[in-house]
Amino acid sequence: MPQDIEHVPMSEILTFEEICFVIKCMAALGIKKVKITGGEPLVRRDVSKLIKNIKNINGIEKVTLTTNGILLADKLEELKKAGIDGINISLDTLDSKRYAEITGYSMLDKVLEGIDCALASGITCRLNTVSIDSSFYDKSVDMLKDTFLLMDYIKDKKIDLRFIELMPIGFARGFPAVSHETLLSAFKEKYPEMIRTPEYSGNGPAVYYKIPGFMGNIGFISAMHGKFCDSCNRIRLTTKGFLKSCLCYDTGEDIRSIIREDISMSEKEANVTNIIAKAIYNKPENHCFTEEENITEKHTMASIGG
Repeated sequence: MPQDIEHVPMSEILTFEEICFVIKCMAALGIKKVKITGGEPLVRRDVSKLIKNIKNINGIEKVTLTTNGILLADKLEELKKAGIDGINISLDTLDSKRYAEITGYSMLDKVLEGIDCALASGITCRLNTVSIDSSFYDKSVDMLKDTFLLMDYIKDKKIDLRFIELMPIGFARGFPAVSHETLLSAFKEKYPEMIRTPEYSGNGPAVYYKIPGFMGNIGFISAMHGKFCDSCNRIRLTTKGFLKSCLCYDTGEDIRSIIREDISMSEKEANVTNIIAKAIYNKPENHCFTEEENITEKHTMASIGG
């Protein structure tokens, strides 16, 4: 976790009303699913009200949340009342010391409590684990052993565990990523009866497998070695109102400036809708994560919203 995260005044951050205005324009173009990410969305006051308001927008069918899980137990009841459809929780290790090193906080117990509460509530949950070789920094760490501890943890829980290949954006450049070809090979050796389940999918690019005896599924989001640009259906609105169509590049559209123009609401709606459509139709054909010299995005995922 980078320690020099940019802090910006609230005046530069989209209000809930502005966010909902943009999402109404998106819904008019056919977008049906919204995911609230961060930084960490649960630190924003009244985020459950935002979720409820988005759920009430005509055309929006599903609203989900990605969180580090630290505040999840405390916020869960209000999230459920708001109608949240699913929660993704970031969890890269079950080792408390390593968790503190990765995140900067000794809060693993709070995260595990949040996971238990979310599962008990009946909300659909997934764990997200970034595939990093921790042994690069600590020779005493067995990366695969650490991974299989996570597998043991979720085996009897109705929860999916998804492994995410590290994308070399900002602070993540130079980190020792683990190829999913390597990870999948190790999984097939340990779980020879695992089978791919193409009929099972979420909102995006994960490839899922079923292992006999596991209540949930195992997913792989392989941005580097399983490039899925041809089926990418995502656009991302940052907290400062910048619309990104690909994480690899620093290009996009400044929505905030249009929303705050001194023009009529109908003009704003038309302008914002046109710009969103333009961003979608002009999505890059491919990312260039394997050619780091061509990556133009310099911000960290924490500031982009990951």
